[in-house]
Amino acid sequence: MPPTTPSKISPLAILVLLFLGFWLLFNPLQDRGLDPNAIPRAVTARGDLAADEQNTIELFKNVSPSVVYITSIGLRRDLFSLNAVEIPQGTGSGFVWDDKGRIVTNYHVISDANRIEVTMADHSTWKAVLIGAAPDKDLAVLQIDAPTRMLKPIPVGESEQLLVGQKVFAIGNPFGLDQTITSGIISALGREIKSITGRMIRDMIQTDAAINPGNSGGPLLDSAGRLIGVNTAIFSPSGAYAGIGFAVPVQEINRVIPLLIRQGKLVKPGIAASLADARLVKRLGIEGVLILGVEPGGPAHKAGLRPTKQFGNEVILGDIITRIAGKEVRSYDDVRTELEHFKVGDEVELTILRDGVSVVVPLRLTALDN
Repeated sequence: MPPTTPSKISPLAILVLLFLGFWLLFNPLQDRGLDPNAIPRAVTARGDLAADEQNTIELFKNVSPSVVYITSIGLRRDLFSLNAVEIPQGTGSGFVWDDKGRIVTNYHVISDANRIEVTMADHSTWKAVLIGAAPDKDLAVLQIDAPTRMLKPIPVGESEQLLVGQKVFAIGNPFGLDQTITSGIISALGREIKSITGRMIRDMIQTDAAINPGNSGGPLLDSAGRLIGVNTAIFSPSGAYAGIGFAVPVQEINRVIPLLIRQGKLVKPGIAASLADARLVKRLGIEGVLILGVEPGGPAHKAGLRPTKQFGNEVILGDIITRIAGKEVRSYDDVRTELEHFKVGDEVELTILRDGVSVVVPLRLTALDN
């Protein structure tokens, strides 16, 4: 390939460049809008912050030390060495429940973890162990060995008196950005979402406070800085914030967490009977919950509840539960939800439909295996 020769600059171009150079050299700076004597402008006094701004700042200052960053670490096999290696597989949020090192978060944040780390507000990191979980409620309790002086339990509020339109705040770690606060309002109350087990979580708080991946397990607060819910899920086609988030109400948290600390799991009361799912009930056109079978010696059997039976091609429907302690039930989830208001050993009245006649049957609840 022959060597290239540099392109020549035309005499006209040289003249233009010389003209511009002399013009820039001798033309006054003011003619071009430049001022060699320019100085910074004086700062305008801001005045006091608005009352709601001051409240938000104080709220974050008081509550953020209670909020933690949770890293879920899993084991994966290296494709080349075949050795098991640890890799971060998810992050979330949580908060300090008490001065004994118990941390509350969502179950789905740590459900697949082989190891869990909790990072405090001061950026110190602590190994955590799972001491209790309620997958149906998407709640879990972790334990860390941090000293008491580092543990600031979150203030607990109430959720029974919440109102739509009330201002709320979320503190968490969206997309791994720790100690982030967002604000909004309560958009609706009494919502239902599915838990990781497929069971419905009821009476959820809906909010438009920005909740993104990584916020799960963090606190939802009222304007007094009190815990009113645990941020659990978002409704979004893209997986990012779309203005609809959900939180488990603090009334349920305050009921479930002490049980998990004492027992490690929820001991669920039941009647020892198998119940038809919603699809079968709908297909049969039944108003209530059909009993398919009863366990021998269990409460339903002792109370004389009748299961569904089949003789050849003929199916004889069993008793249909229509009310529990006076509350109407229409699905398996309804039954479980109503029974959760009682303890194992409590006596409960079931209203059943038998041969077209409504009958009230008392029975004593037993502990379910799962």
